[in-house]
Amino acid sequence: MERCIGCYSCSLACARNVYKSLSWKRAGILIRSSGGISTGFEASVCLACEPAPCAAVCPTEALRQRPGGGVFLKEKRCINCAECSRACPVDAIYFDPDRKTPVLCIHCGMCVSYCPHDCLEMVDTAKENK
Repeated sequence: MERCIGCYSCSLACARNVYKSLSWKRAGILIRSSGGISTGFEASVCLACEPAPCAAVCPTEALRQRPGGGVFLKEKRCINCAECSRACPVDAIYFDPDRKTPVLCIHCGMCVSYCPHDCLEMVDTAKENK
């Protein structure tokens, strides 16, 4: 992330290609300033927790634990309680007040190819943990 210039290309790619939105807020990856333009930027993205606190608090199992970490989202089961967003330890779930659904990283890698400075990469955590 030391090369990140805060252009939001990754967030916009996710919003447009995954969530069919034009708002960078409706993306599974959110870029934030680390405290000012000279201090750089940080990416807020699902860390694929296992167990996932967001899935544990979901009363309808709209978010379910994915084997190996992370979650699956079944939007039709979501009752708009936003408990998942409050439970995320890294603030990586944006609860969209207009669409009334959680927006989170689905680990598709769409954002990676849109980063003009190669700040992002997809890593197979199963291979990395060996």
